[in-house]
Amino acid sequence: MPIKKSAKKYIGVSSRKTLKNKNIKGVYRNAMKKTREAISEKNIKKATEHFKKAAKALDKAAQKKVLKKNTVARYKSRLNKSLKDISKK
Repeated sequence: MPIKKSAKKYIGVSSRKTLKNKNIKGVYRNAMKKTREAISEKNIKKATEHFKKAAKALDKAAQKKVLKKNTVARYKSRLNKSLKDISKK
């Protein structure tokens, strides 16, 4: 347990930040999961719809500094590539 007053205050700050970050992570992870599921089912319309939501959630995560910009770009690129692959077939 923290002894100093400032350390005690910081526990509250870090727990609030953790909650906020978990919320943001849950949103983008859920969106990416739904996109991948739609891609595996080869449902192009549903996959495109979920991809848009995933891209928006990922961009917000980067904006809030939960994820790095390049990580977001990589995730979006991989999702988009797999989406294009099923649309070609």
